[in-house]
Amino acid sequence: MSGNSVSSRVEDILSGIVPLMKLISLTVIGLLLAHPKTQLVPRATFRLLSKLVFALFLPCLIFTELGESITLDNIVRWWFIPVNVLLSTIIGSFIGYIVVLVCRPPPEFTRVTIVMTAFGNTGNLLLAIVSSVCHSKNNPFGSGCHSRGVSYVSFAQWVAVILVYTVVYHMMEPPLEYYEVVEDEGGVEIEEIAVANSNDVSRPLLVEAEWPGIEEKETEHCKTPFIARVFNSISSYSQTSFPEVVDLMGETGGESSSPRSLQCLAEPRVIRRMRVVAEQTPVKHILQPPTIASLLAIVVGSVPQLKNIVFGYEAPLSFITDSLNIMASAMVPSVMLVLGGMLSEGPRESTLGLRTTVGITVARLLVLPLVGIGIVMSADKLGLISPDPMFKFVLLLQYSTPSAILLGAIASLRGYAVREASALLFWQHVFALLSLTFYIIVFFKLTVDNVQGVP
Repeated sequence: MSGNSVSSRVEDILSGIVPLMKLISLTVIGLLLAHPKTQLVPRATFRLLSKLVFALFLPCLIFTELGESITLDNIVRWWFIPVNVLLSTIIGSFIGYIVVLVCRPPPEFTRVTIVMTAFGNTGNLLLAIVSSVCHSKNNPFGSGCHSRGVSYVSFAQWVAVILVYTVVYHMMEPPLEYYEVVEDEGGVEIEEIAVANSNDVSRPLLVEAEWPGIEEKETEHCKTPFIARVFNSISSYSQTSFPEVVDLMGETGGESSSPRSLQCLAEPRVIRRMRVVAEQTPVKHILQPPTIASLLAIVVGSVPQLKNIVFGYEAPLSFITDSLNIMASAMVPSVMLVLGGMLSEGPRESTLGLRTTVGITVARLLVLPLVGIGIVMSADKLGLISPDPMFKFVLLLQYSTPSAILLGAIASLRGYAVREASALLFWQHVFALLSLTFYIIVFFKLTVDNVQGVP
């Protein structure tokens, strides 16, 4: 019995280590190819590869796997997946606030600390882990492991994307202290105070790894404390201090009989400011190729007539889905190669402080997964989630990944804490190799013990 027990423990440990070793091998290859000393592959190539992942490989994977698995019944059964993303974000924000209280980062980085603790990588990295776990025939989740896992992860994509392009976008707004009111002969204008960490001339690969072409998305107000200026104009600042904000709200100060002016006169001032902020929210960026693929897969998969045309061996358009499937197989190796290229650049200089960096990393990689275990297992006991072990495994993974790489892109877009976000993402992904190995072993014990797989 003791020999069998030791053998079982060794198998449990290997089952958690081997999938990550596969991903680490791919990452190391990317690191060696992109390392400044070898420079076997230029950075421009990795940028192009990240664009292919974003615009082609990832959408193909999402559409082929989610579209074939999704049904109207599954949409109802999988309701806890998007809810879990919201729960992990809310709890992560609360833990991030505790990190702020304990570690006391510089005041201008309070929101960065909360964001980097709250928002995890629920997209590419989860897909890579699931694909690696399911790659072997004797995987612990049984037949259909890869298809089910990718479908569960993909079903959560749209929630995470909406949160990033709305909540995160505004939380990563540069603090008002970075700006000052300057008077000159031409009137009043807002000028940015020069700070070492507000804008980075060299754009690291990290900030484009999950949002290629970000430099083309900049708008007039994306690098300004727009919300603070709008709402502070109610009391702290005069409306003449922010002429462009006043113009956006239609508060010209003069008489006007235009329909727009009449509408503004009838609209409460606070509501008007909320509307202006909503108009400046980049919701149009939500419809990126991966999100479009998710929505299209849900529509096609939910309509049996369409599904029979697109999916299945005898489907008239099966040759198209087969072609997409071939391209989808390049997603995981490409993502890990790009991650290796990102890590080859090393950590960026950061003024966040060692204590805060360690606090965020510990909170994100060690504390939040423990909370996630409590939530997911409680939901399982209450019968709120599917009995599928892979379903629970994906839910648990959503709490245990490092911060989303997309946060680096948002930081670059807003011109705020770019170096700090880059440094945090670097160290989190390095130490995630250890934390994920441990937690994957724990998750296997919690989800697949005494389960032979789901047919």
